[in-house]
Amino acid sequence: MIDELIDAVIDREGGYVRHPADRGGATRYGITEAVARANGFVGDMRQFARPAAVAIYRRAYWQQPGLDRVATRAPQLAAELFDTGVNMGPATAVTFLQRALNALNRGASDYPDVPLDGRVGPATLAALDRFLATRGAAAQAVLIKAIDSLQGERYLSLAEQRPADEVFLYGWLAQRVG
Repeated sequence: MIDELIDAVIDREGGYVRHPADRGGATRYGITEAVARANGFVGDMRQFARPAAVAIYRRAYWQQPGLDRVATRAPQLAAELFDTGVNMGPATAVTFLQRALNALNRGASDYPDVPLDGRVGPATLAALDRFLATRGAAAQAVLIKAIDSLQGERYLSLAEQRPADEVFLYGWLAQRVG
């Protein structure tokens, strides 16, 4: 599963990009220069290799945030969280999940609220398990809709707060349609 998700992100993000309005600076395969450097890359971003990008996506955006554990329970949800994490950071994606779980637990009557710590730990997994068991077949789709909603609101806020980001807003939203 993760191999296909990584390939899709790399295909979508493309090769080397340095957009003047992008505060993230130079990217290659969707990996920012800062992330590449934090993972040991020292060269020109035009030379950043695809296998290095794949390794970073697998480790920093799938395994470290615990999305591999979400995938065993709700694979489409894990895919959504991976995509959100690539665009906004894994901790933001997981926090969106935690917020949705807390808001959907009927006043903590289905399961206790989970801390908004941006990590998939035992409390988040227990809440997810209970949510999926309690809410049935549509549960995964409802969580995905909630996460998409939070993501869309964040994109709109970014464009409102920084007009230079308006150039990216349509693309951010268009990639998430469907």
